Amino acid sequence: MASGSGTKNMDFRRKWDKDEYEQLAQKRLTEEREKKDGKPVQPPVKRELLRHRDYKVDLESKLGKTIVITKTTPQSEMGGYYCNVCDCVVKDSINFLDHINGKKHQRNLGMSMRVERSTLDQVKKRFEVNKKKMEEKQKDYDFEERMKELREEEEKARAYKKEKQKEKKRKAEEDLIFEDDDEMAAVMGFSGFGSSKKSH
Repeated sequence: MASGSGTKNMDFRRKWDKDEYEQLAQKRLTEEREKKDGKPVQPPVKRELLRHRDYKVDLESKLGKTIVITKTTPQSEMGGYYCNVCDCVVKDSINFLDHINGKKHQRNLGMSMRVERSTLDQVKKRFEVNKKKMEEKQKDYDFEERMKELREEEEKARAYKKEKQKEKKRKAEEDLIFEDDDEMAAVMGFSGFGSSKKSH
């Protein structure tokens, strides 16, 4: 066996006080943040909840138009869609819609991407409003609209029948004229002017 085994303390590693070093790390982090910002750390900004847009997005005003762009043309008049909140130009309508519905644009407007939770009463009220709208539409359509549609359909059917009758009369008159010509030809001694019809 080895000499002097079991008599000496073999614990030669350094012991660390975890609580002390955790406090030092927190202190260092706060000092770095203060140096970086130049002011003490503040709580995060409270933003508004996401809400409906109160204006119509204009996607069609520049559709099909040509614009001459020079070096001195302002950015808002360049080709594409200009966002005056973020001061940027987006080249097509799909990306513009993505931009105005996106996080960066909403943040510049002062809104977070969180939506207000609706209460049960708000949902019930919305259902009632929508139900009233549907009932009003059905009442408006009701009897008078249906009668107008039926009258129009009847008039179209009558006009179609009249056209058919006129066509039949025209055909009957043309047949009579051809029969008279055949009789006249037979009287004069001609046999149908070379037609394949048999003479009477």
